Amino acid sequence: MTRRPQESRAVQDNAAGVDTAVDTADGTPTAAPGSTQDERTVTLLRLGVGLIGILLPLVLPVGNWLFAELRGQSTAGWWPDSMSGSYYTSTRNLFVGGLCALGVFLICYRFDRRDDRWSSAAGLFALGVALCPTSPDDPSAFQATIGVLHLVFAALLLSLLALFCLYSFRNPRSVQPRWVDRAYLAAGVVILALLVLAALAGLTGVGKGWPVRPLYLCEWFCTWAFGAAWIGAALELAHTSGQFTRRAALPRQSAAPAS
Repeated sequence: MTRRPQESRAVQDNAAGVDTAVDTADGTPTAAPGSTQDERTVTLLRLGVGLIGILLPLVLPVGNWLFAELRGQSTAGWWPDSMSGSYYTSTRNLFVGGLCALGVFLICYRFDRRDDRWSSAAGLFALGVALCPTSPDDPSAFQATIGVLHLVFAALLLSLLALFCLYSFRNPRSVQPRWVDRAYLAAGVVILALLVLAALAGLTGVGKGWPVRPLYLCEWFCTWAFGAAWIGAALELAHTSGQFTRRAALPRQSAAPAS
Protein backbone atom coordinates (compact mmCIF):
# COMPACT_ATOMS: atom_id res chain seq x y z
CA MET A 1 0.00 0.00 0.00
CA THR A 2 1.31 3.46 -0.87
CA ARG A 3 1.59 5.85 2.07
CA ARG A 4 -0.20 9.13 1.57
CA PRO A 5 2.01 12.26 1.44
CA GLN A 6 0.64 13.69 4.67
CA GLU A 7 1.29 10.43 6.51
CA SER A 8 4.86 10.34 5.20
CA ARG A 9 5.46 13.88 6.45
CA ALA A 10 4.20 12.98 9.91
CA VAL A 11 6.53 9.98 10.03
CA GLN A 12 9.48 12.15 8.97
CA ASP A 13 8.72 14.73 11.65
CA ASN A 14 8.47 12.05 14.30
CA ALA A 15 11.80 10.65 13.15
CA ALA A 16 13.31 14.11 13.55
CA GLY A 17 11.92 14.33 17.05
CA VAL A 18 9.24 16.94 16.29
CA ASP A 19 5.72 16.18 17.44
CA THR A 20 3.23 16.84 14.67
CA ALA A 21 -0.30 15.86 13.87
CA VAL A 22 -2.03 15.57 10.51
CA ASP A 23 -5.25 17.32 9.65
CA THR A 24 -6.96 14.57 7.71
CA ALA A 25 -9.60 16.96 6.42
CA ASP A 26 -7.28 18.68 3.95
CA GLY A 27 -4.05 16.72 4.35
CA THR A 28 -2.14 19.66 5.85
CA PRO A 29 0.25 18.84 8.71
CA THR A 30 -0.53 20.83 11.84
CA ALA A 31 1.27 21.27 15.12
CA ALA A 32 0.53 18.69 17.76
CA PRO A 33 -0.86 19.78 21.13
CA GLY A 34 1.87 21.44 23.14
CA SER A 35 3.99 22.21 20.06
CA THR A 36 4.45 25.96 19.58
CA GLN A 37 7.37 26.23 17.18
CA ASP A 38 8.06 25.03 13.69
CA GLU A 39 11.24 23.22 12.68
CA ARG A 40 12.92 26.34 11.28
CA THR A 41 12.48 28.25 14.55
CA VAL A 42 13.82 25.32 16.58
CA THR A 43 16.78 25.08 14.20
CA LEU A 44 17.60 28.79 14.54
CA LEU A 45 17.38 28.70 18.33
CA ARG A 46 19.67 25.67 18.46
CA LEU A 47 22.13 27.48 16.20
CA GLY A 48 22.00 30.55 18.42
CA VAL A 49 22.76 28.55 21.56
CA GLY A 50 25.57 26.69 19.81
CA LEU A 51 27.22 29.77 18.33
CA ILE A 52 27.29 31.51 21.70
CA GLY A 53 29.00 28.46 23.18
CA ILE A 54 31.60 28.40 20.41
CA LEU A 55 32.33 32.13 20.19
CA LEU A 56 32.15 33.37 23.78
CA PRO A 57 35.38 31.75 25.09
CA LEU A 58 37.32 33.31 22.19
CA VAL A 59 35.65 36.72 22.12
CA LEU A 60 36.41 37.48 25.77
CA PRO A 61 40.25 37.37 25.72
CA VAL A 62 40.54 38.70 22.16
CA GLY A 63 38.20 41.54 23.06
CA ASN A 64 40.34 42.45 26.08
CA TRP A 65 43.43 42.54 23.89
CA LEU A 66 41.74 44.69 21.23
CA PHE A 67 40.36 47.15 23.78
CA ALA A 68 43.81 47.52 25.34
CA GLU A 69 45.45 48.08 21.94
CA LEU A 70 42.87 50.65 20.86
CA ARG A 71 43.24 52.57 24.11
CA GLY A 72 47.02 52.40 24.06
CA GLN A 73 47.07 50.49 27.33
CA SER A 74 49.17 47.53 28.42
CA THR A 75 47.95 44.18 27.16
CA ALA A 76 49.24 42.40 30.28
CA GLY A 77 46.55 40.23 31.82
CA TRP A 78 44.39 40.35 28.70
CA TRP A 79 43.47 36.68 29.20
CA PRO A 80 41.21 36.43 32.28
CA ASP A 81 41.70 33.73 34.90
CA SER A 82 38.21 32.41 34.14
CA MET A 83 35.36 33.24 31.80
CA SER A 84 33.43 34.61 34.76
CA GLY A 85 36.43 36.78 35.62
CA SER A 86 35.71 38.72 32.42
CA TYR A 87 33.13 40.62 34.47
CA TYR A 88 36.01 42.67 35.87
CA THR A 89 37.67 43.31 32.50
CA SER A 90 36.93 45.37 29.39
CA THR A 91 34.72 42.61 27.97
CA ARG A 92 32.24 42.64 30.85
CA ASN A 93 29.40 43.78 28.60
CA LEU A 94 30.20 41.05 26.06
CA PHE A 95 30.18 38.41 28.78
CA VAL A 96 26.93 39.58 30.36
CA GLY A 97 25.28 40.20 26.98
CA GLY A 98 26.26 36.78 25.66
CA LEU A 99 24.84 35.02 28.71
CA CYS A 100 21.64 37.07 28.57
CA ALA A 101 21.23 36.16 24.90
CA LEU A 102 21.86 32.51 25.77
CA GLY A 103 19.22 32.71 28.48
CA VAL A 104 16.65 34.25 26.15
CA PHE A 105 17.30 31.63 23.45
CA LEU A 106 16.89 28.81 25.96
CA ILE A 107 13.72 30.23 27.49
CA CYS A 108 12.19 30.72 24.04
CA TYR A 109 13.17 27.19 22.93
CA ARG A 110 10.21 24.82 22.59
CA PHE A 111 10.42 21.22 21.43
CA ASP A 112 8.63 18.79 23.77
CA ARG A 113 7.50 18.98 27.37
CA ARG A 114 10.69 17.64 28.92
CA ASP A 115 12.94 19.83 26.79
CA ASP A 116 10.73 22.84 27.47
CA ARG A 117 11.24 22.44 31.21
CA TRP A 118 14.98 21.87 30.87
CA SER A 119 15.55 24.76 28.49
CA SER A 120 13.45 27.18 30.55
CA ALA A 121 15.34 26.27 33.71
CA ALA A 122 18.68 26.49 31.89
CA GLY A 123 17.72 29.91 30.52
CA LEU A 124 16.93 31.19 34.01
CA PHE A 125 20.25 29.82 35.27
CA ALA A 126 22.08 31.56 32.40
CA LEU A 127 20.47 34.85 33.40
CA GLY A 128 21.48 34.14 37.00
CA VAL A 129 25.10 33.64 35.93
CA ALA A 130 24.99 36.94 34.03
CA LEU A 131 23.35 38.99 36.78
CA CYS A 132 25.24 37.50 39.75
CA PRO A 133 28.94 38.20 39.12
CA THR A 134 31.70 35.99 40.43
CA SER A 135 33.52 37.16 43.55
CA PRO A 136 36.41 39.63 43.06
CA ASP A 137 39.85 39.05 44.59
CA ASP A 138 39.01 40.69 47.93
CA PRO A 139 35.24 40.32 48.24
CA SER A 140 32.94 41.73 50.86
CA ALA A 141 30.47 39.42 52.59
CA PHE A 142 27.75 40.42 50.14
CA GLN A 143 30.01 39.91 47.11
CA ALA A 144 31.03 36.49 48.42
CA THR A 145 27.37 35.49 48.74
CA ILE A 146 26.63 36.65 45.21
CA GLY A 147 29.71 34.76 44.05
CA VAL A 148 28.36 31.54 45.55
CA LEU A 149 25.08 32.05 43.68
CA HIS A 150 27.09 32.59 40.51
CA LEU A 151 28.85 29.26 40.93
CA VAL A 152 25.61 27.42 41.69
CA PHE A 153 23.85 28.90 38.65
CA ALA A 154 26.82 28.09 36.40
CA ALA A 155 26.99 24.47 37.60
CA LEU A 156 23.24 23.98 37.10
CA LEU A 157 23.34 25.59 33.65
CA LEU A 158 26.14 23.36 32.40
CA SER A 159 24.57 20.27 33.95
CA LEU A 160 21.30 20.88 32.12
CA LEU A 161 23.12 21.53 28.85
CA ALA A 162 24.88 18.20 29.37
CA LEU A 163 21.49 16.50 29.83
CA PHE A 164 20.43 17.76 26.40
CA CYS A 165 23.45 16.00 24.92
CA LEU A 166 22.96 12.80 26.92
CA TYR A 167 19.21 12.42 26.45
CA SER A 168 17.34 14.93 24.27
CA PHE A 169 19.58 14.90 21.21
CA ARG A 170 20.02 11.11 21.38
CA ASN A 171 16.42 10.48 20.35
CA PRO A 172 15.77 6.75 19.74
CA ARG A 173 13.15 7.70 17.13
CA SER A 174 15.70 9.64 15.12
CA VAL A 175 17.22 8.33 11.89
CA GLN A 176 20.66 9.73 12.82
CA PRO A 177 23.72 7.49 12.24
CA ARG A 178 25.22 5.70 15.21
CA TRP A 179 28.33 7.90 15.22
CA VAL A 180 26.15 10.99 15.70
CA ASP A 181 24.54 9.40 18.75
CA ARG A 182 27.99 8.62 20.13
CA ALA A 183 29.15 12.18 19.47
CA TYR A 184 26.27 13.57 21.54
CA LEU A 185 27.07 11.09 24.30
CA ALA A 186 30.73 12.11 24.24
CA ALA A 187 29.80 15.81 24.39
CA GLY A 188 27.64 15.25 27.46
CA VAL A 189 30.33 13.25 29.23
CA VAL A 190 32.96 15.87 28.36
CA ILE A 191 30.79 18.68 29.78
CA LEU A 192 30.28 16.88 33.09
CA ALA A 193 33.93 15.81 33.35
CA LEU A 194 35.24 19.31 32.62
CA LEU A 195 32.74 20.77 35.07
CA VAL A 196 34.31 18.64 37.81
CA LEU A 197 37.84 19.54 36.68
CA ALA A 198 36.94 23.24 36.60
CA ALA A 199 35.69 23.03 40.18
CA LEU A 200 38.92 21.33 41.27
CA ALA A 201 41.04 23.89 39.40
CA GLY A 202 39.14 26.75 41.00
CA LEU A 203 39.45 25.31 44.51
CA THR A 204 43.14 24.40 44.29
CA GLY A 205 44.28 27.43 42.26
CA VAL A 206 46.51 25.22 40.14
CA GLY A 207 48.35 26.88 37.26
CA LYS A 208 48.37 30.42 38.63
CA GLY A 209 51.54 31.22 36.71
CA TRP A 210 50.28 29.86 33.39
CA PRO A 211 49.47 32.26 30.53
CA VAL A 212 46.07 30.55 30.31
CA ARG A 213 44.75 29.18 33.58
CA PRO A 214 43.50 25.56 33.71
CA LEU A 215 40.16 26.89 34.98
CA TYR A 216 39.68 28.90 31.80
CA LEU A 217 40.71 25.94 29.65
CA CYS A 218 38.14 23.70 31.35
CA GLU A 219 35.41 26.31 30.86
CA TRP A 220 36.52 26.89 27.27
CA PHE A 221 36.29 23.27 26.16
CA CYS A 222 33.15 22.73 28.22
CA THR A 223 31.33 25.49 26.35
CA TRP A 224 32.74 24.26 23.05
CA ALA A 225 31.34 20.81 23.78
CA PHE A 226 27.78 22.04 24.32
CA GLY A 227 28.13 24.56 21.49
CA ALA A 228 29.16 21.87 19.00
CA ALA A 229 26.35 19.58 20.19
CA TRP A 230 23.68 22.26 19.77
CA ILE A 231 24.97 23.24 16.32
CA GLY A 232 25.01 19.56 15.35
CA ALA A 233 21.44 19.14 16.58
CA ALA A 234 20.39 22.18 14.56
CA LEU A 235 21.98 20.87 11.37
CA GLU A 236 20.50 17.41 11.93
CA LEU A 237 16.98 18.81 12.34
CA ALA A 238 17.43 21.03 9.30
CA HIS A 239 18.51 18.01 7.26
CA THR A 240 15.78 15.61 8.40
CA SER A 241 13.03 18.22 8.02
CA GLY A 242 14.11 19.10 4.48
CA GLN A 243 15.28 22.65 5.19
CA PHE A 244 18.36 22.03 3.03
CA THR A 245 16.21 20.89 0.10
CA ARG A 246 15.76 23.48 -2.61
CA ARG A 247 12.11 23.67 -3.57
CA ALA A 248 11.02 24.66 -7.04
CA ALA A 249 9.07 27.90 -7.21
CA LEU A 250 5.38 27.49 -7.96
CA PRO A 251 4.16 29.26 -11.10
CA ARG A 252 2.08 32.37 -10.54
CA GLN A 253 -1.62 31.67 -10.83
CA SER A 254 -3.23 33.61 -13.64
CA ALA A 255 -6.42 35.46 -12.87
CA ALA A 256 -9.61 33.71 -13.88
CA PRO A 257 -11.23 35.28 -16.96
CA ALA A 258 -14.23 37.45 -16.21
CA SER A 259 -17.48 35.81 -17.14
